[in-house]
Amino acid sequence: MKGSDTLVTLGLYFALMSLFAIGGGMSAVPEFQRLAVETKGWMTDREFTDLFAIAQVSPGPNILLVTLIGYHVAGFAGAAVTTAAICGPSCVFAYAVGRAWDRFKGARWAMIIQAGMGPVSIGLLAASGLIVARAAAQSWIAIVIIAVAAAVSYWTRLNPLWIFAVSAILGFAGLT
Repeated sequence: MKGSDTLVTLGLYFALMSLFAIGGGMSAVPEFQRLAVETKGWMTDREFTDLFAIAQVSPGPNILLVTLIGYHVAGFAGAAVTTAAICGPSCVFAYAVGRAWDRFKGARWAMIIQAGMGPVSIGLLAASGLIVARAAAQSWIAIVIIAVAAAVSYWTRLNPLWIFAVSAILGFAGLT
């Protein structure tokens, strides 16, 4: 029974979070971390950061993080439940809102709402980055690597995969 309770918990939490992931699934990373690490204790900060890194460098959608969390917690069944839970409700909601939005796209209030969603999305993504950086900052060298990676990301147009690759090499070399 414990296994099915875990699957129900995964399904309910991630279905609810899918509806609040404004700006995409990655904007909900702080909540994913809070649930998996702080609230439920399913993994450590380091394990969460590792799963986040794997999700970022893997081909496919960034929301793969949710699938990896589900797999870590409850194997293949957990991966399937979390993936369906994060995608299902938000897809249905987006479809319904998209159909209604077409009718009002020229309305002043619709343009105001649309303009306001940009800063909200950016703020949520920044919070996601902060959560992952805090979990990865295990030493002074790691903090320097994080700062350099952030600076390079901000001031250049370098593909983030190169930044991940260099960071991974430094990690494998034992510098973090």
